[in-house]
Amino acid sequence: MSVAISHTAEVQKFFEMASGFDQSGGDTRVKTITHRVLTDIIKIIEELNISTEEFWAAVNYLNVLGSRHEAGLVVAGLGLEHYLDLRLDAEDARNGAVGGTPRTIEGPLYVAGAPLNEGFAKLDDGVDKGVRLTMAGVVRDTDGAPIPGALVDVWHANTGGTYSYFDSSQSEYNLRRRIVTDADGRYRFDSIVPSGYGCPPDGPTQQWLDQLGRHGQRPAHIHFFISAPAHRHLTTQINLSGEKYLYDDFAYATRDGLVADIVFADAPEMPGGKVASINFDFALQPARNEKSEGRRSRVRALES
Repeated sequence: MSVAISHTAEVQKFFEMASGFDQSGGDTRVKTITHRVLTDIIKIIEELNISTEEFWAAVNYLNVLGSRHEAGLVVAGLGLEHYLDLRLDAEDARNGAVGGTPRTIEGPLYVAGAPLNEGFAKLDDGVDKGVRLTMAGVVRDTDGAPIPGALVDVWHANTGGTYSYFDSSQSEYNLRRRIVTDADGRYRFDSIVPSGYGCPPDGPTQQWLDQLGRHGQRPAHIHFFISAPAHRHLTTQINLSGEKYLYDDFAYATRDGLVADIVFADAPEMPGGKVASINFDFALQPARNEKSEGRRSRVRALES
């Protein structure tokens, strides 16, 4: 039987001290959050009768998670990153901010500083002999007017399901570019059809998912940051139609309005005997304030 002592004055006082409430220095909000985390943890220990062995197994799990740099995968796989989007959606609804392309998760694999191009970019370095892909569209406002000079920041995986920078075998900024829309709000890029992929099978994220009876697979997708002056920054991604895990994404990123039809055509002279195309327009909401024009702050590779 679990022994409950968290409610006692002695234990409550102890965790107030551990949270720094008796110290004049430090940050008040950090103290408050720390205290909440500690008191919630001890309630979990008591209510679920967590054993000493389970506690230290969890501590070791956190060590492994950090050493494998998979915290970003775990928060996606447990639905926490999607929850943040749902929370922002609810805030939009309260404020009457409706319309535009839906947001969805960023994921942990963005790299800042990709080469900048006007109107058109070739994303790949030509090494990966995947099926050639052309994607094009228009960035518009919620009234349907095109937005010239919008910035389309795009990145995606190769046919092996890995990303440049994080995969040292790929060239610098492979499959990553920034494209400024033309006078008609149009963008276009040539690339290869990306592959879906899964969590590292020997990693701590998949270990946790295994314990939940869940897979760790994602459908093929393409990430975007899209921004323009006086418009709200959009973090989104499109999932490609026809994918096995299209509506069973372990990261919960598939949303209505973000499934892109990919059209294949025979091309015997090309790798894979096919070429592919996607047409997809984006719509940006007006910015509520200057801060909303930029992406939300978080640690990203090569972003100062």
